Amino acid sequence: MTQETQTVTQFARKNIFLAGASGAIGRQLAPLLIADGWRVIGTTRSADKAPLLRDMGVEPVIVDVFDAASLRSALSDCQPAIVIHQLTDLPYALEASKMTEALARNARLRDEGTRNLVEAAVLAGAKRLIAQSISFIYAEGPTPHREEDPFLAETHPVYGETVQGVASLERQVLNAPLDGIVLRYGLFYGPGTGFDLPIAPGSVHVSAAAKGAQLSITRAAPGIYNVAEDDGTVLTEKATRILGWDHRWRFVQ
Repeated sequence: MTQETQTVTQFARKNIFLAGASGAIGRQLAPLLIADGWRVIGTTRSADKAPLLRDMGVEPVIVDVFDAASLRSALSDCQPAIVIHQLTDLPYALEASKMTEALARNARLRDEGTRNLVEAAVLAGAKRLIAQSISFIYAEGPTPHREEDPFLAETHPVYGETVQGVASLERQVLNAPLDGIVLRYGLFYGPGTGFDLPIAPGSVHVSAAAKGAQLSITRAAPGIYNVAEDDGTVLTEKATRILGWDHRWRFVQ
């Protein structure tokens, strides 16, 4: 029995609501949660992906995060102790021709979608909310960047919309009346991303990113954690010290 499995008992409910279960992180994370003894209820917008979730041992829920009423109903039905926000809306391999529209959708998801998810989590009595953020929009300054460092300006001519969405997500999660934990991930690579190797400084393998979320369930104090490669771009000392996280971790199936 792992340490994570033993500490599941600290929660009266054994249910986790995994928003974005069919995504690149969700597919890595769900098996870890199930192995730790959690009942995992996972979302997808597409009924076609429900068999994939069932094959992983996840109970699928077909719901759009922008449908606030349906989302509240889904969380009310499963009564989760933990809600994990791994929702994104980006094209495979970050296909350049699709990125302009995708970034706008992603910013809306981080703002409006997070608002709906936080509201539903609170109403359902969840104790902890773990949310995916990003670590590659820090403003220019000395590196490695710490969690306290400022982001780029929300009026930035290229990344302003993204910064606005991320800032909204983080404020909502950290200000919610539950344990709010923000994981600032690096750029993803690995299975399901379209990239086999790091694509920029401060990247992170999807297995290591998923491990960060798993560890946050029982080890994280509320707050923000950088979760990225230890290459001098962002400082991950906090995640290493508090979560016991290691960027070299890989999930072997």
